[in-house]
Amino acid sequence: MTDNRKEEMRQQVLAYHNKHPEVWDLLVRFTFEVIEKGYKHYSINAIFERIRWEMDVGGDGVTTFKIGNNYRAFYARAFMGKYPQYEGFFRTRKQTSEDRNPTNKPEVSPEDL
Repeated sequence: MTDNRKEEMRQQVLAYHNKHPEVWDLLVRFTFEVIEKGYKHYSINAIFERIRWEMDVGGDGVTTFKIGNNYRAFYARAFMGKYPQYEGFFRTRKQTSEDRNPTNKPEVSPEDL
């Protein structure tokens, strides 16, 4: 049981990351490609959509790749935490989920859709 929605989502992201470490690898690769092109700021949304594209198009054509939109803020902050010289590269807002109660519901999976 968690104290707030932010912690609940953080735990979901961590579980997802442990199951799909390739997402982090792609995020780092694609982000550094953008940095090397000279961008000072970029959209985590664009990086996530490219990850989806690469995983879907580069996949087996049968398996559907899913990554939740709620994960974006956590991955953006994780990147800037690991590479502090790029703090602010992804623009972030206050996570208001910290002020909300946890849902205590399991994460929606592809089977639920």
